[in-house]
Formats: sequence, structure tokens, C-alpha cells
Amino acid sequence: MQRKRLAASVLLAVALAGAASPAAFAQRPDPVQRQLDLLVGQDGVPGALAHDGGGTRTAGVADLESGRPMVGARGRFRLASNTKAFTATAVMRLVAEGRIGLDDRAGDYVPQLAERPISIRQLLKQTSGLPEYSALVDWTHAGTSQEYLALALDQDPVFPPGTGWGYSNTNYLVLGMVIDEVTGVGFRTYIERTILRPLRLDDTYWPSPDEFTLRGEHARNYGVYPADPEAGRVDVTELPGYEFGASGGLVSTPKDLNAFWDGLFGGRLLPAWAVRRMTEDTTDVGGRDVYPAGSRYGYGVASVPLSCGGVYWGHGGDLPGDSVGGGRATGGRGTVTVYTTTWAAQGDGLRHLQGAVDAALCAGRR
Repeated sequence: MQRKRLAASVLLAVALAGAASPAAFAQRPDPVQRQLDLLVGQDGVPGALAHDGGGTRTAGVADLESGRPMVGARGRFRLASNTKAFTATAVMRLVAEGRIGLDDRAGDYVPQLAERPISIRQLLKQTSGLPEYSALVDWTHAGTSQEYLALALDQDPVFPPGTGWGYSNTNYLVLGMVIDEVTGVGFRTYIERTILRPLRLDDTYWPSPDEFTLRGEHARNYGVYPADPEAGRVDVTELPGYEFGASGGLVSTPKDLNAFWDGLFGGRLLPAWAVRRMTEDTTDVGGRDVYPAGSRYGYGVASVPLSCGGVYWGHGGDLPGDSVGGGRATGGRGTVTVYTTTWAAQGDGLRHLQGAVDAALCAGRR
């Protein structure tokens, strides 16, 4: 569940004096479409999509068996670790309301951590040193958050709290448990009430227990199923999404995810100081995990430099059957979601996925 990352090229600045002809514009390749085509044609991605305020571009197909066209902006997909941004936003809302403090000990809310000096801030920033739990889970059997946390706590810490940075879904598993304790309604209900409903993200939902399929229109997903890697790449559309919880369980659409980024960074969900804290108290993660040089990780959100200057803020997410990148650029340059129907979190696949994000947000700014 790690993580991890459309105006046409006719909007590019004309370097020569005078205006280029319409015919010259028409011959210029769309840089976003080119990256999507590379994902499908070169990297073996079955289907790819990029959606921003200007429209939706697609490549490949939604279903390898039927060959039906790739879904559009309202096709549902698993957000994977983009879910962490929703969870972090919910935690910061509780901070803004004075119900918890960033330097509170997590053990004040989660008894399993009572003997560990881990703070809410360290969980948000991925600096707690908690080991990864997801690699230890038997995903064929449902478990509780307490059981999943126990698996991680049976391992040695990766580093003492606050002394390093290490991406771990366990941090957001715990933050979900904190929200449960503080609100009394559970993190799913709290996020629905404070984020999904206010922003009218009607196509975004938490899967129910034992719900393995995706609701409504969606593409099929393909990848290596962790429980049977010898089978190679297979259809992995059906997954135990409920079990992914506060670190990766939400299902959404490109349209809704863009609306979330706009709502968060546009000031509709949190006070301005809370958003600043999420984006200013950061760690340099460039060259680590999926993050390119110059990237920084804050509170459930990360910044990635743009080739045209500035950065975009988002998160990214990966599962065996999909990768998601994108976010909202600084300087009013828009918001984009790029989605692939298989894991594309390394090598050329990652480069082309991140290239599609960059091309969309830099259109007309080079």
C-alpha cells in the first residue's frame, strides 16, 4: 500500500516572436498523452488515466478480456496510500478543535503503545520507527487493528522515535485507532462526516467488511497476488479493502480525489494554520522510496518538485493492482490524478507516471 505518484501542448509558450499557426499547434504531441501511451505501450500497463480540470486522457483498456475502453473521471479505484492524507486531515481537525495535541503520546489513546514514547506528530510524519505491519498479515483472514498492531510491536523498532524517517503503514493504522478513541464513532464515520460529506465526495466510500469488489463503474486491476506470487500477473480487482483501513482503505474516483486536494489546500477542511503545519513541518525524503530528489514528507502529504518550478502537494498510493499519483500544484497551476491499473511504482513505469503528473501541471509553464 506504499507509497507512493491537462492542458494540451498548444498552451506551451512560443519561444519565437509571433504566433504559431493552428496547423503547427495540431502537430505538437500532447505531453500528458505521451506519458500515458508509454505506460501502456512500453511498460505493459493495461490501462492508464490522467484527469484534471481540463478533461480526462486515457490509454489502454479497462478490461483485458473484453477490451472495453478505459474508464473516465468517475470510474472508481482504490486510493491505497492516498487514504493517509484523509486520515491526517481528520487528525488535524481534532488538533484544531483542541481534542488532541500533536505532542500527545499515542499511548494515551492506544494502550498497546503505553510504554513507548511515540507522539501523534511522529505518527503523522512517519518518524515513529514503528515496523511495517502489512507484510506480516495473513490477508486471507480478517483481523482487528489491535491484532495488526501487535504483529508490528512483536518486531524490533526500525529506529528510536523521532531519530529517523521510515515509511510504515503502521503509523496510520495507529492514527485510525486514535481517531476511534477520541471521537467514539470510528475513523471511517468521522472521515465521512468531516471530509466526504462537506466536499460532496459522493463517489468515495469505505468498503464494508467482506466487500471485495468495487462498486459502480471501474476498470479491472492486474498484478501479482501476494498470497500466490507464483501465478504471475493475474486479475486482482477483488481485494479485502476493508482491512486496509486508515492507511489505505478508501475507494474513490479521479474527480473526487482532485476535489479532495482542492478542498484541503483551498482551506475548506482545516484552518489555514493547520494546513501550513502539515506542509511546513517536513522531512527531506528525496531519493527514498518512490520520491524523487527534492521531495519532502509532511503530515500525510508530500511535496514533489515540478520541472517548471514550484512543487505539487499530494501523496500517491500503490497496491498490486494499481498505482496513483498526483495532487495540487502551487501557484494556481491546477490539480491532477494519474492512475494505472497495475502496480507501476518503480523503473520506467514510475518515471512515466510521475512524468504524466508533471506534464499536466506544467502545461503552459515551460
